[in-house]
Amino acid sequence: MTETKSNNGLKVIAGLLGVILLGTIIYTVSLYQDKKKTTDALTQEKELVVEDLNSLKSEYDKAILESNATNEELVAARDNIAKYIDSVQGMKADIASLSRYRRQVSVLKAEREELLKQVDSLTQSNSLLAMQRDSTFVELEKQTVFNDSLVVSNTQLADAVERGSALNLSSQSIDAVKERNSGKLVSTSRAKATDKFKVCFTVASNQIAQAGDREFFIEVLDPQGNTLGEGLTMTNENGGSISYTKGTSFYYENSSLDVCDYINKPADNFQKGNYMVNVYDDGLKLLGTSKFVLK
Repeated sequence: MTETKSNNGLKVIAGLLGVILLGTIIYTVSLYQDKKKTTDALTQEKELVVEDLNSLKSEYDKAILESNATNEELVAARDNIAKYIDSVQGMKADIASLSRYRRQVSVLKAEREELLKQVDSLTQSNSLLAMQRDSTFVELEKQTVFNDSLVVSNTQLADAVERGSALNLSSQSIDAVKERNSGKLVSTSRAKATDKFKVCFTVASNQIAQAGDREFFIEVLDPQGNTLGEGLTMTNENGGSISYTKGTSFYYENSSLDVCDYINKPADNFQKGNYMVNVYDDGLKLLGTSKFVLK
């Protein structure tokens, strides 16, 4: 009898423990399901926050690409959003953090609207400035073309005046002469008898040429093509040069002028053969050429 009562008590206790265990399991499962739902909801909310931030970043990227010049404020805002994206993706989702970032997304959206308004205003201003610049550039191009045409005309006029004011020879002659004991000079064609070359030329009249002291250069080439004399050299302002035999100075007064000068024989007698005489002005422009033969 006592043993039966004991067994019944144990059964009751076992039943109670079973009920408690079952309740505990049901409660644990319920807690797990609630936690999973909360975790899924937080994860979904986190993804939405990241999606909003990525959308903002894309809009900034587009605005930066469309901007004619790099806008530092846009770039800084975009980089700031990129930092928020990294922070949200790396954080452990909880209600407080997500709420804070959701509020921050709203702030960033408002900031984006304000910045884009500023960019639109700047873009319109830049477009107006570009139109004004293009108009100014067209006018400058026209003025440049006009100035260039003036420069060309002035240059052509200056060249014409320079050419017109240059001195020229109307005639040139050369004569081999022998000096007699009396000092009289007589012409000769024999090399051994020649003491000097008499070079004469006539400078043509020119009313627009500058009057004053002038110097022409006489170049005498012997039969071998060598320059007679001491190997004098003259160089002009453009770097051109000649070897000449003698320089001849005279004073020019715009009217026709006859000039003569003498070239003395070298240490030895003049050689037989063909000679050439060239006359250059002070700019080394060739004015005239004469040839003669000594027998």
